[in-house]
Amino acid sequence: MKTIMLVCAAGMSTSLLMTKMKRAAQSKGIEADIFAVSAPEVDLTLKNKKVDVILLAPQVKYRKQLFKELIEGKNIPMEDINVQYYGKMDGEQVLEQALTLVEKNEN
Repeated sequence: MKTIMLVCAAGMSTSLLMTKMKRAAQSKGIEADIFAVSAPEVDLTLKNKKVDVILLAPQVKYRKQLFKELIEGKNIPMEDINVQYYGKMDGEQVLEQALTLVEKNEN
């Protein structure tokens, strides 16, 4: 099972994307724990949950350096969600983006 954390400003704007990602994973038979948190919740979440990949919504990418500091030494890949995929709320493509990052990190 892969654990995918989506980060946005308030934790709400990614809820639709998260739902679509879960549907895409289910339809492909992929076991994934996909959840969204607000930017202020990232630190506490990382302390309490194992995360395989972090994807940042466009509205929080300006905080990327802070998030990099929080994951330093944890071997967790992090990337901005592709803006086009985010704009279309394309759960399948964002899921693929996350799984590709996890795969690259494992190799």
